[in-house]
Amino acid sequence: MTTQPGSYEVPEPVAVPTDYPTLAMHIDGRWTDGSGDRREAVINPATGARLGSVPLAEKADLDAALAAAARGYRIWRDTPVERRSRILRRAADLLRERAPQIGRVMTLEQGKALAEAVGEVQRVATLLDWDCEEGRRAYGRIIPTGPGETLTVRREPIGPVAAFTPWNFPAGSPMRKIAAALSAGCSIVIKASEEVPATACALVRCFEEAGVPAGVLNLVFGVPAEVSEHLVASPTIRFVAFTGSVPVGKKLAGLAAAVMKPTIMELGGHAPVIICDDVDPAAAAAACARGKYTNAGQVCTSPSRFFVHDSIHDEFVDALVKASEAVVVGDGLAPGVQMGPLANERRRAAVRRLVDDARDRGAAVLTGGEDLPGPGFFYRPTLLADVPADAEILRDEPFGPVAPVIRFRALDDAIAQANALPYGLAAYGFTHRADTVARLTDAFEAGILSINHVGGSVPQAPSGGFKESGHGREGGSEGLDGYLVTKRVSHRLAI
Repeated sequence: MTTQPGSYEVPEPVAVPTDYPTLAMHIDGRWTDGSGDRREAVINPATGARLGSVPLAEKADLDAALAAAARGYRIWRDTPVERRSRILRRAADLLRERAPQIGRVMTLEQGKALAEAVGEVQRVATLLDWDCEEGRRAYGRIIPTGPGETLTVRREPIGPVAAFTPWNFPAGSPMRKIAAALSAGCSIVIKASEEVPATACALVRCFEEAGVPAGVLNLVFGVPAEVSEHLVASPTIRFVAFTGSVPVGKKLAGLAAAVMKPTIMELGGHAPVIICDDVDPAAAAAACARGKYTNAGQVCTSPSRFFVHDSIHDEFVDALVKASEAVVVGDGLAPGVQMGPLANERRRAAVRRLVDDARDRGAAVLTGGEDLPGPGFFYRPTLLADVPADAEILRDEPFGPVAPVIRFRALDDAIAQANALPYGLAAYGFTHRADTVARLTDAFEAGILSINHVGGSVPQAPSGGFKESGHGREGGSEGLDGYLVTKRVSHRLAI
């Protein structure tokens, strides 16, 4: 495969790689194929080749995981926090040691460039370190009261957790749930994506080898609706954590509400970018391209609506075309590749539909706008200009390598358009004026705001959305809040 910028050579189909691991679920400290015979194929999105197959849980397997989580919770809750911390820090060390191997597996099953995949594993190790330390500092407090009485507040683990994660960040999404749950003293049953199962298995092996007791961390795969309905309804589960689409998040939140269980919902967005007239359009375009084409645009916080001031619009667009055409697209394992394929054909079909709709409504396709030939689920980095207001791509998150650009003259108009959707996950602004920064900070309806860059989440700060983009926060000192309950204790020393 060539690795020249803007070019692509059809890869030859490959046999099942010998370094793709055998897949299994992890229940009560044991690796198992489960009690049934249902399995689902895992496909390499760069070649279309079958990598292996993952077992799907039956109800008996889910019940076994729930029973294990109940036992594991009692063990882990009562394990001294210093010992819990040593185990979790060892797991983080193992993740760092194995990042190249786990990253390669991730690229095989998800498609992202190898450097991105390895970096993702390294970041989740850092996240685990952070959450581990936050667990050591789940402080309560003493409230002043009268003589002969103490009034205290305690923070305790909420109990067994059910978690559900998607395919776009095979290490990042599961680790946000696992790290927070275990650091808070909870046990967990996590259903990771059946499309990227080997990465989740590799994470769990690190915890297993670090000494996490049986039953504390249980990994299952299965038919999503079957698994979620069974786990959420179980009286064993005390908390539900989900990352994924808005419609599925609403469904799970409804299931949890029916049995009065708290949730954290990290849902989709449609992140606006406002590029003001006081910035260098070429530098802004370069930064936007880096953010847009990370993971082929399959990021819930990916910049996805570009509002550019009329005075610099043409320069910005020209620079973004050049940056888009310079992206090296190909198999993520090939040297020099910067952007891999989309994760599956349904994702590529959705991107194709949105681009075609915008083109049909009058948008100009300045570069890209088509599949790449050959096997795999590749789509060219795409820039749409003069996108009309009624184009579906301005309402529906593209979740792919497409950048629609819209002109604006008045900042208030750009802000109004940015906030017009029911989503509020991430937003971005480019300006060097302090008053404009203050205006954007106050006005953007989003839980994650970045100025003059499009960087991603960091362990030390919270991430989460407004409006239909969900509730609750992951990361930062707020990251363990959902996994802890508050208990007030009033103690009179004499009757």
